[in-house]
Amino acid sequence: MEDMKPLIRSSVDDGGSMETRFADLCKSLSLDESALRAAIGLFRETKHLLLANMSVLGSGTLEENERLWSAFILYSVKRLREEKDKQDNSGDGFSLCQILRATKLSVVDFFKEVPQCCLKAGHILNRMYGTNWEKRLEVKELLANFTQLSDLSKFYKRAYLEFFIQTSASVGKQASGSSRPGYISDYHYFGWLLFLALRVHAFSCFKDMATCANGLISILAILFIHVPVSFRNFDIRTSQFLAKKSNKGVELLQSLCAKYNTSEEELRGTMEKANKLIVDILQKKHCPASECKTESLENINTEGLTYFEDLMDWKSLPYYIKMLEKDYDDAVRNKLELDERMFIDEGDSLLATGSLSGGAMSGSKRKHDLITSPVKMITSPMSPPCSPTSPAYSSKFALTPVSTAMTTAKWLRNVISPLPSNPSSELGRFLSSCDKDVTNDVTRRASIILGAIFPNSALGERCGTSLIDSIWAEQRKMEALKLYYRVLEAICRAESQTSNGNNLTPLLANERFHRCMLACSADLVLATHKTVSMMFPAVLERTGITAFDLSKVIEGFVRHEESLPRELRRHLNNLEERLLESMAWEKGSSMYDSLIVARSSLAAEINRLGLLAEPMPSLDAIAMHHNVPAAGLPPLPAIKHDISSDKNGGAPSPKRFCTDYRSVLVERNSFTSPSKDRLNSLKSKLALHSVFASPTRPNPAGGGETCAEAGMNVFISKILKLAAIRVRSLSERLQLSQQVLERVYSLMQQIINKQIALFFNRHIDQIILCSFYGVAKISQLSLTFKEIISSYRRQPQCKPQVFRSVFVAWPLAHRSGRMGQEHVDIITFYNEVFIPSVKPLLVEVDSSLSTLNNNRTEDSKIGDGQCPCSPRVSPFPSLPDMSPKKVSAGHNVYVSPLRSSKMDILLSPSSKSYYACIGESTHAYQSPSKDLTEINNRLNGSSGRKVSGRLNFDSLVSDSLVAGSLCPQNGPFTPFSSVTSLNLAMKYEQPDP
Repeated sequence: MEDMKPLIRSSVDDGGSMETRFADLCKSLSLDESALRAAIGLFRETKHLLLANMSVLGSGTLEENERLWSAFILYSVKRLREEKDKQDNSGDGFSLCQILRATKLSVVDFFKEVPQCCLKAGHILNRMYGTNWEKRLEVKELLANFTQLSDLSKFYKRAYLEFFIQTSASVGKQASGSSRPGYISDYHYFGWLLFLALRVHAFSCFKDMATCANGLISILAILFIHVPVSFRNFDIRTSQFLAKKSNKGVELLQSLCAKYNTSEEELRGTMEKANKLIVDILQKKHCPASECKTESLENINTEGLTYFEDLMDWKSLPYYIKMLEKDYDDAVRNKLELDERMFIDEGDSLLATGSLSGGAMSGSKRKHDLITSPVKMITSPMSPPCSPTSPAYSSKFALTPVSTAMTTAKWLRNVISPLPSNPSSELGRFLSSCDKDVTNDVTRRASIILGAIFPNSALGERCGTSLIDSIWAEQRKMEALKLYYRVLEAICRAESQTSNGNNLTPLLANERFHRCMLACSADLVLATHKTVSMMFPAVLERTGITAFDLSKVIEGFVRHEESLPRELRRHLNNLEERLLESMAWEKGSSMYDSLIVARSSLAAEINRLGLLAEPMPSLDAIAMHHNVPAAGLPPLPAIKHDISSDKNGGAPSPKRFCTDYRSVLVERNSFTSPSKDRLNSLKSKLALHSVFASPTRPNPAGGGETCAEAGMNVFISKILKLAAIRVRSLSERLQLSQQVLERVYSLMQQIINKQIALFFNRHIDQIILCSFYGVAKISQLSLTFKEIISSYRRQPQCKPQVFRSVFVAWPLAHRSGRMGQEHVDIITFYNEVFIPSVKPLLVEVDSSLSTLNNNRTEDSKIGDGQCPCSPRVSPFPSLPDMSPKKVSAGHNVYVSPLRSSKMDILLSPSSKSYYACIGESTHAYQSPSKDLTEINNRLNGSSGRKVSGRLNFDSLVSDSLVAGSLCPQNGPFTPFSSVTSLNLAMKYEQPDP
């Protein structure tokens, strides 16, 4: 069937009406003449892109898409002209908040489309504003700040309502010009304004979640002291919220620290800053609370607390609110893109619900899925188990982004901070036992790398150097350093037991290994505090490594740091998924250095696309680029970079055109497909120092393969594991049969074996989506691509860019006449690239699986060494479904949580069932609800105690269990004998935006 072109508006000028509407929008924002010219000029330059991409922008009408594009143009002009405006001592006088209100868009709508707009207009912005335009836009940082404030405002509201009554109207006369809604009490609003004053005047430019949460807790303490007793929600004498008491009364700060997992020292320090702001901004005199007699202080130990007389008086409070609002306006005028006062009102139009992930869930549940942070719940079977000994995991309240940050910060405070800032005596023995003592090398490297990640000024670009910034950076640097030494020591201990010796020179002298360890330590610290200004992959850029490098140490961190909190284990698991699904395949990934050795036939294609990594920068270059002081540090070691000759332990220069690997390897058409037993021991045989060794060196574990081949086999096994999980989840949503599921997975295996270039510079979900449609075509299923995309939207990892923008590098002689590199929609990619590449594989999937099933028994007798190079295809593995937990020693009763795909069905409006029983009924023809009652009665009766409370499933599913279930089964793959003539092209369906 012939491809149908999308129905889009012509790129011919529409008579100028679009430009007229944009000019009117600019005038409504009162742009000065210079900014107006720049905005209209950029709009004219990009208007043809808007007209050509109307069908893939936004999710609404053409008029809404035009407003989205206009908002993007205005925001780009504002941010990219800021340096010029600073030189001219002028300002554009408008913010993103004003832009969105003028264009009637929500923040979620805007951020959902910005990546697509950047992709389409990138070449023009690059030409007009320079190559670093995307970094200067700071879209990710602004989105992270929006998400953080949204989470903090919800935390503050929950805490406030837990302690105080939320009146239906303000207790006094509302401040003139106040931006808050009338149903928010003055006390509630005053607290939020005081918190914003803390953020502006007293907090570091880094503004991490833990610091801000401490600020809100200190605000709650101030409200406790000053809000009239009649507005409390509890009796202070009997309250369970304030559990710490002494003979002097309730210990307010200790109670809040116990409730919210913070430290009294930090809380007192933050309260001092807040009290100083009340003195400076509101001109209020303070006095020790112990000298004051007021009803609000009764039954509270007032020692060390500060009191402001009449601060919450109903007559003066509106005036103080007005003063705080004026201070906020003066402090942030033209400096902030979003008016942070809006977060106090969840009904604000700018906070309209939506989904930044592209999924089907409402914004209230998954509004901010783009942010990399420890997650609230297990989203896939790959989630690793929590450590039952983790000191940070004893949650007394619901997991939220704020509570997660507080519990992980407590782990850093209690477990990591007390550690020494220098290598321990045991680690020192390992470092000094190398062929050359590497202690000075290790300490100097750590100082330079962590100094680059945590500069003394907040990124050195947006904020000037301040004492607060320097203190914050030094604290985070020391936490990362101590964590690095702790995990490094544990790894050395384990490696020495494996190698039966203390000489670990191949590992401890490897530059890339140490940088990966430092990057992982720093990322965990940043993830703990949820730092807006330092987001992944900043640690990669500042250490000179790539995503593929970092993926090699993640598993070691989880295995060797037993105290790591559950939330950080999940963070590392999510991070590894990000690395596997796309980042390891991006241009400049060091994965291509290994791949080009393991599969030399791919050298030409890798070089044609320019995918090889740049040489890893030296420590000298990093120290100079990030202004890391070198005073007091030992001299720089003579580093043997990975880009040096193979004799020095590195790979050939990545930027050299790689055609000289045929002398190193026997040409192979695919990766070696190890047998089940061999793959099970693959990771254990691949020593850690071999993972970071030169790709061309022989694997010390033997087998006649290079380190590159062994490492790539491990990498590909992880890719297939991730693909299997996502294929199964999407198949369940589409309600496809097991046969179709196996065909899709089989096709993915064959693409990895024979057409791995399809993954280059792409997201693996793009290959999965195309595989589903291709298998549906050959299986003669009535499944449209729109239905596949609709189901994919409900996947937790979904992002619209996956199916909107697929990288394509057109060959010179392409039939469509297209040339160069561009990003196209997934339908174009499927028709023009995917099908021509995989058609010989796709049409034989059914017969190959049949052959596999017929010959499985016979093939199980064949030795592993008989056919080491032939690709093998296994049926879809039996992945564990959230392993059941036995809840009784005397009865065979097991309970397991639901998968998210099943939960969607059960929790649908038409469903009345929230549970299911599997197995024999306790009585014939009995309903599941009665079965559950009977089971509960038996359990309670047999044990003599009542079974109650929340079941803990965190330790049920291990990553190793899932990995083991994905081992290829013994069984040959029958080569394709012919290509059936079949039209697999896709009709151009209008894709959902």
